[in-house]
Amino acid sequence: MPMFPPVVYVPCAPAQDTDELTIDLRATGDGLLALLVYSAMDRLIEHCGAAQPWTVLLTSDLDRVRSATGFALVLLDVDIPEELRRTEEER
Repeated sequence: MPMFPPVVYVPCAPAQDTDELTIDLRATGDGLLALLVYSAMDRLIEHCGAAQPWTVLLTSDLDRVRSATGFALVLLDVDIPEELRRTEEER
């Protein structure tokens, strides 16, 4: 299991019809729901792109987020392919 820093940077998705953000979960190739987290802001930008909305979470809060969202995996510092990254228009 990877060692997580005390805080992680988490990609978010714009919520429909509000100014709020929701945690961005991704489906893996085998159908599991994954939470992507990044160990530093520069890694989030490098791996997700500059247009990616984000929030900061305490690592200790990840279990609470799992209970609320049902994700099965936490993936650390994963690269998002260019064609799947959010654009400025999607912010």
